Amino acid sequence: MSPRGVATPDVRERLFGAAERVVERDGPGALTSRAVTTEAGCAKGLLHAHFAGLDEFVAELCLDRFARTAKKARALSEAAGRGTVAGNLEAVVLALFESGGPALSGLAMTRPVAASRVRAALEGGAPGFSTIQEAVTGYVGAEQALGRVARTVDPAMVALAVVGTAHHLLLTSWPGTPDPRPAMARLVAALLKD
Repeated sequence: MSPRGVATPDVRERLFGAAERVVERDGPGALTSRAVTTEAGCAKGLLHAHFAGLDEFVAELCLDRFARTAKKARALSEAAGRGTVAGNLEAVVLALFESGGPALSGLAMTRPVAASRVRAALEGGAPGFSTIQEAVTGYVGAEQALGRVARTVDPAMVALAVVGTAHHLLLTSWPGTPDPRPAMARLVAALLKD
């Protein structure tokens, strides 16, 4: 426990990681500011010292995780010609499922104010599923230009199918449901078939 009056390093990430663990372990209904700060091992008021409330915290957590995945997706262009196409795509899409992705999506859905904040941020240009979809489209097109993806494959449709399916699985998964990763791997393989 951090003593009162002592700065907590990387407070946002510490609180975000704690929230992910709480939601993953106990489900979205268990998330409270007290549960987060207890899990993080910090002062109970720390969350409210950095966020206007739990809804803002949840929105910022979701947006932060979208931005991380979007950054990975943007790096796909650098992977063109290296590794396997399926492996490269899976790495980015499956990043959505890391750190409690399905549980976080469920969390945002249970908090209308947080969901509204996320939607407004995405409409304002914050990276989200559309950013990931654009990066996947560009990557598949680059691999196609290198001859590693068949000319008959439509990069935009591969991206839509992969990102749309990931979105569906995120919104219909919760702690205790089957791991969505194997289904995503099968989908990627099927979409890239000649």
